[in-house]
Amino acid sequence: MSKGWFEDAQGNRRPDRRKRPTPFLSRYSWFGGKRRGAEDGNRDHPSYVDIYSFRGWALLNTFLLLNLLDGHFTVIYLQRGGAEANPIASGLLEAGLGTFFLVKSLVIGLGILLFCVLKNFPNARLGVLISLFFYQGLLLYHFLLYGNFMGMKMLP
Repeated sequence: MSKGWFEDAQGNRRPDRRKRPTPFLSRYSWFGGKRRGAEDGNRDHPSYVDIYSFRGWALLNTFLLLNLLDGHFTVIYLQRGGAEANPIASGLLEAGLGTFFLVKSLVIGLGILLFCVLKNFPNARLGVLISLFFYQGLLLYHFLLYGNFMGMKMLP
């Protein structure tokens, strides 16, 4: 298919009305967009979208919840005598709990926004799954630390 033409659902060749491909961010990202991506079933060329599924929304909110739980268990660990190994998080904690949670939430929120915009790109989907896997491992680690502080014998 030559550039500037597309094939509609009935197989008719028609001129493409767009002068350029859909941009990463546009006014339609915020107001009036109706794109769902690859409506013709062709997923060879991922596209930017501005309508999201419930599954994607739930997955990204799980990401946000795991982030908040990580911050919560970090604070509990520090209150019980632990030390923060991450120097950036340690500096934020010295600035105060509000600053720590605000910056932590903003950084993760920006990551979630990026994953949201790039949801049809295979590398972005893989990035979300890998990040969720590591966050779940981190939460398990926090549970093990919490159990040790509560007197349970979970770690040798």
